[in-house]
Amino acid sequence: MPQVKVTIQRGAGLHARPAAEFVKLANRFAAASSVRLNGRQANAKSILGILSLGANRGSEVELEVDGVDAERAMTALRDFLATASE
Repeated sequence: MPQVKVTIQRGAGLHARPAAEFVKLANRFAAASSVRLNGRQANAKSILGILSLGANRGSEVELEVDGVDAERAMTALRDFLATASE
């Protein structure tokens, strides 16, 4: 399973609108994906799971992706988190 650590650069972290955009992006892929922060893990395709992490800008999260399109999913999700946005 590909794993990568990424520091969240988005202005608000993964709260409300950015979390919804992240989940929508994750759902475009068949691969199973998860996000880990501070010992907690959430399904990247679950808005409630992502919101429950409380991931702020500057938080280092670990992405884990597994499935037929894992590489494309990993790249898209990593880039989403690592790109600064207001």
